[in-house]
Amino acid sequence: MISFPGCKINIGLHILQKRFDGYHNIETLFYPVGLVDGLEIIPSRGKTMFSLSGLELPGKGKPNLCIKAYELLKKEYDLPPVKIHLHKKIPPGSGLGGGSSNAANTLLLLNRIFNLELDSEQLAGYARYLGADCAFFIYNKPMIGLNKGDVFDDANVNLEGYYIAIIKPKINIDTSEAYKKAIPCERRRSIKELIRQPVDEWRSTIENDFEKTIFLKHPDIEKIKSVLYKKGAVYASMTGSGSAVYGIFDREPAIPDKLFGEDLILEEKI
Repeated sequence: MISFPGCKINIGLHILQKRFDGYHNIETLFYPVGLVDGLEIIPSRGKTMFSLSGLELPGKGKPNLCIKAYELLKKEYDLPPVKIHLHKKIPPGSGLGGGSSNAANTLLLLNRIFNLELDSEQLAGYARYLGADCAFFIYNKPMIGLNKGDVFDDANVNLEGYYIAIIKPKINIDTSEAYKKAIPCERRRSIKELIRQPVDEWRSTIENDFEKTIFLKHPDIEKIKSVLYKKGAVYASMTGSGSAVYGIFDREPAIPDKLFGEDLILEEKI
């Protein structure tokens, strides 16, 4: 059985406070976009196996999130062995959530293959064990992410008819390191309130808090954001902790395949 795990952008990301468990409470808008990986899971007559094609993943020798998702359900439901193949197109270390999406879609596929009859809330509960934003990809629709990014509220936003372009620099950002340098701030207008404004007003009101420290260390990422505005974006931002930067356009943009030598990885109508 095959699925196509997608990715997301963060529209605004407020780091509110550090938690006692080492994580941070945040507020962000998760918005799914069209770049996808390919994921196939089939029963195996031998042992459980994982294979990879496409982009390489960091952390060789460490269990992949797809395997971790399988092992999580195997403990509860005594699943038989499977073969998992992942074709990777969503760049790791980009802030697009590709790894989290792979894990969530593994849960979804296993649920279907083995008729576990788990509903979305139950699957999201398992996904929360695998990563802070994994549960979002169980639902895969625009949602406000709260707490660690694993509790959700409805989002009143619709970008239908807009265009999006995503640039991925040849820089990978370690999310845990990015959080260590982040400066929490609680008192400000909520993203849920700010996204009700017209999109062309977001530029002056909606912020990604990671940009303050990431841009200091990696000024080329900030340059990409500036160029997207010069190309006509009505809103541009780094997504998550980076390093990918996206622009939202009210008309089809003319973005070269290479920008400062960096790759245009997605340009599509939303």
